[in-house]
Amino acid sequence: MSSWVSHLPADVAYGGVTGLGLNQVELDQNPVLTRRTVHDLNQDPTLPYETDEFDGAVVSVSVQYLTRPVEVFAEVGRVLKPGAPFAITFSNRMFPTKAVRIWQLFGDGQRANLVALYFELSKAFEKARAFDISPNPGRSDPVYAVVAEALGAPDSDSDETGIT
Repeated sequence: MSSWVSHLPADVAYGGVTGLGLNQVELDQNPVLTRRTVHDLNQDPTLPYETDEFDGAVVSVSVQYLTRPVEVFAEVGRVLKPGAPFAITFSNRMFPTKAVRIWQLFGDGQRANLVALYFELSKAFEKARAFDISPNPGRSDPVYAVVAEALGAPDSDSDETGIT
């Protein structure tokens, strides 16, 4: 869910950064990206990547626009290596005409719980943890993060209970 900015620390050397977004022009303007994919997750939540392909994933200030978040989270779990982090960051800002209704009705704490629920319902992640990462609490927009680590692909030799 990338655009012309990645919201990644500038002082980190990345082996590669893949951006998935709705707009090729904006993706092309993002200097951090080494690979760009145009794809609408609300139309098709299937990620066009291989299983266990990525070392981590971030969704910055966009989770509120997902219409099928549990399916998207499950897909992110599939493309992440086991133990890889998935971080969702958000603020109290949004485009009300684009944000899903439940997001608009909830306050910040409820939104963090909602994102944690997306992780849980996807069945692809460890227990999620929420953080207030606001740069200047009380003087700037609040910023929150909800993070969980990928479980990895289910073992094809096990049944639903996980017993082989």
